[in-house]
Amino acid sequence: MRGKFSIRIEARFESAHFLRTYRGVAEPLHGHSYRVEAVLSASGKGVDEDAIAVDFVTSKAELERLAKKLDFACINDIEPFTEVNPSAENIAEWFWQEMSAIVKADGAVVDSVTVWEGPFNAATFEPDRQA
Repeated sequence: MRGKFSIRIEARFESAHFLRTYRGVAEPLHGHSYRVEAVLSASGKGVDEDAIAVDFVTSKAELERLAKKLDFACINDIEPFTEVNPSAENIAEWFWQEMSAIVKADGAVVDSVTVWEGPFNAATFEPDRQA
């Protein structure tokens, strides 16, 4: 059978933010109970000698470390969100960039990152692999 293995990890954080521009006006400061999910796969698409495509333990620890940077903070005060509007879309892309740099050394790639602003609304970033 042909295919690839991927893993899904998640972390949670509580943060406040506001959009500098939301339909022409600044949004008021407010908070969310965020959940971030990352889907990772082995760059070689297979599994290693231990039958593991990407290690859950180390990957989850790194995602939690990144989430901790935003936990109980105003996201607007944290780089790059001092300049970049901290929308769920931009937060998802930030997690993707940060995680991609970290897991590359382990032979993994980040396929997508989804950031949930509460239980119902989410934004997903998937890189264009064709570019």
